[in-house]
Amino acid sequence: MEKALLEIENLHVKLKESGEEIIKGLNLKVEKGEVHALMGPNGSGKSTLANVIMGHPGYKISSGKIFYNGEDITELKSNERAKKGLFLSFQYPQEISGVSIFNFLRTAFNTLRDEKDKKLSILEFQKLLKEKAKLLDIEEKFLSRYLNEGFSGGEKKKSEILQMAVLNPKFAILDETDSGLDIDALKIVANGINNFKSKEKSILIITHYKRILEFIKPDKVSIMVNGKVVLEGDGGIIDNLEERGYKFIENNKIKNKNKKKQIKNKNVINSTI
Repeated sequence: MEKALLEIENLHVKLKESGEEIIKGLNLKVEKGEVHALMGPNGSGKSTLANVIMGHPGYKISSGKIFYNGEDITELKSNERAKKGLFLSFQYPQEISGVSIFNFLRTAFNTLRDEKDKKLSILEFQKLLKEKAKLLDIEEKFLSRYLNEGFSGGEKKKSEILQMAVLNPKFAILDETDSGLDIDALKIVANGINNFKSKEKSILIITHYKRILEFIKPDKVSIMVNGKVVLEGDGGIIDNLEERGYKFIENNKIKNKNKKKQIKNKNVINSTI
């Protein structure tokens, strides 16, 4: 059986600065070619998980493992993970004054290429970038603007999806990509994501709401509450979630957990009689 592209085992993560535990025994598996939606309320640890998968230095993994394509990457630095094909679209992208989208992406593209691969010339890269920009309804003059400087929320999200399309990672994490988008921008971004999908690549979409999932159909959905995944299933979970909310799922998980404990304790008592 083929290994999952990403597998996280019993992960515990703390903030380096304060020591506060954010991820509390999380397990997650994303198969190759899968679109996996990770949903959860504010403060559940979704964005922390995204940053930890990419190796953000502000977090400390106290226990657990992260495997990518069968390889333990728990201790790898961010740039090493990026070279292996991981990509994170940030919830709040940073502005980089003085660096155009074109120059930023050309540098990133050539940096991430294997040493054996030929680096693209300016004209070759320009052709590639224009092709990808067209899919996202991005005008050519947009590519000469400084990265995220003065961008609207929608422009920032389009820029992030353009980066994903150009860099062509094997595993893309999209953190709140639908945040702040009007319906037209949402459809364009969703179209870009759908064009990126393939049997060889996986996408982890992190979101609060089902809005973007009406345009991008996930193969699997995981619900994250209080630092761990509490429920997994297919797209049917989303409708249940929309109707009843995260609190209902959390409360029922606690009830089921307590019920299992009671049954276990009862069995132990019976076995000693």
